[in-house]
Amino acid sequence: MEIQFYGANCVRIGNKKVTVLIDDNLKEYGLSSVATAEDIAIFTIDKATKNPHRFLIEGPGEYEISEVSVHGIPVQAHLDESGLRATMYSIHMLGFSIGILGHIHPSLSEEQLEKLGLLDVLIIPVGGNGFTLDAIGAASLVKKIEPKIVIPTHYADKDLSYEVPQAELDVFLTAMGASEPERTDTLKLKESELGEKTRVVILERVSK
Repeated sequence: MEIQFYGANCVRIGNKKVTVLIDDNLKEYGLSSVATAEDIAIFTIDKATKNPHRFLIEGPGEYEISEVSVHGIPVQAHLDESGLRATMYSIHMLGFSIGILGHIHPSLSEEQLEKLGLLDVLIIPVGGNGFTLDAIGAASLVKKIEPKIVIPTHYADKDLSYEVPQAELDVFLTAMGASEPERTDTLKLKESELGEKTRVVILERVSK
């Protein structure tokens, strides 16, 4: 299984047979959509989308498609006082478990953490400044969840026009004590290489 990063919260997970595309709202930030008609599209916050997709998931529930199992878990959106709901996801596919947090409030309950389950990979935004999880909140959740691999997203990028300036990636790396993280343009997952301790992997953004 492979994971690629396209900017903001957008990642594609899968192989030649099945792909899951997370949060492709790249047009909002000045980039082009990367969606294809073969993707299972998942959004962590409701987004009206005209992007092509094979199947669309944008809220809580249990979903099964093409041997991909998705559990959408309702959570409070980050720092929202109006009660806006977001969805985090636990995805099981191709023998791996992947957690997608999105723009969530950092105070997850024990029940929500239990529903997220044991994870091989956790994909988590870290940019902060009132828009999403900040480095400290993200690092705290990583330590509670204890994934084998954590992939940070939604940090400062000069090519993206965020609504709110996002913190540099180094702030999160410092909070995690990850002075020498692994860097790659495509993460190729093999069960035998997961290891026991959490490791931080930085995915270089794919440019179209």
